[in-house]
Amino acid sequence: MTEGAVDPLQPPRQDERPVFLNPLKVHLPVTATVSLGHRISGLLLVLVLPLVAYLLHRSLAADADLSGWASALRSWPGRFVLLLLTWAAVHHTAAGVRHLLFDAGYGNRYRQARRTAWTVHGIAIAVTLLALVAMVWGAVR
Repeated sequence: MTEGAVDPLQPPRQDERPVFLNPLKVHLPVTATVSLGHRISGLLLVLVLPLVAYLLHRSLAADADLSGWASALRSWPGRFVLLLLTWAAVHHTAAGVRHLLFDAGYGNRYRQARRTAWTVHGIAIAVTLLALVAMVWGAVR
């Protein structure tokens, strides 16, 4: 038999690779977490779009009464959803700007890519924390 050919009569060779990878134990680089967050935030924004369109439609009606929705968003689960959507919008926007910078030629080097990835995470976390402070401070007043 030639070198590299597979003998059909022999059982397949056992690989040393793991069969199951636990995604919680895999260490992802910061650039991969930004990419994953960009996809997740985009999915969240697309999923909430029909609800936003419905609320816009209802707000433009002559007999618009959105007090039920307003009180739902003032509740703690509603505030959590608003915080999640704030993070999604800010992270998706910041990561999108980062990708536009890649297209312009900035951030293609390893250090620049890591720095911009950390910047995206920092911006998203900072704005989300500011929104949380505004929600809590607004609830106290």
